[in-house]
Amino acid sequence: MREKTKTTPKEVKARHIITLLVENHAGVLARVAALIAAKGYNIDSLTVGETMDPSISRMSLVVRGDDSVVEQAVKQLNRLIDVIRVTDLTGEEFVERELMLVKVKAKPEAKAEILRIADIFRAKVVDVAPFSYMLELTGAEDKLNAFVELLRPYGIQEFARTGMTVMTRGSKALGKQTEEMWKEPDTKKVVGLVEKG
Repeated sequence: MREKTKTTPKEVKARHIITLLVENHAGVLARVAALIAAKGYNIDSLTVGETMDPSISRMSLVVRGDDSVVEQAVKQLNRLIDVIRVTDLTGEEFVERELMLVKVKAKPEAKAEILRIADIFRAKVVDVAPFSYMLELTGAEDKLNAFVELLRPYGIQEFARTGMTVMTRGSKALGKQTEEMWKEPDTKKVVGLVEKG
């Protein structure tokens, strides 16, 4: 008789949200991705965009892994020449948003129900075809996942997600280097411009 072997489920790795301020140069994204890949991690989500200073970009990465190894990766990312600042937001309070477009089959008998689901989630209808709707939704990852699951029975034809963009709650900023960008405008100059204009 064969002996049954117990299979243990794969250990669930912790989700880490890492934000970076980087110089806006060619090749920076490739170096950051290569360093994460060298640690054996897949990037679940990656968003990049310019800040108020066009020479600086902000990246948001979502990776899953052991705390100690991710901590090492954060330290190594900080050593890259074009990286200004790296922060692991795991355990911090932050606001996360992601944009998703979903194209779902809309048979005549299902249209009202699909629109009701969209209304509950505050999704927008951005395209209508005779037998499909394209819906736009922004929110946290859990909200988007729940929306997809509710639409799945109707037949999802296609969907695209932007990846997570995050920012810490409160007045804490990602880096001291950005403080100049966030200073209050000189109201005297603004008033002067308005008066002259």
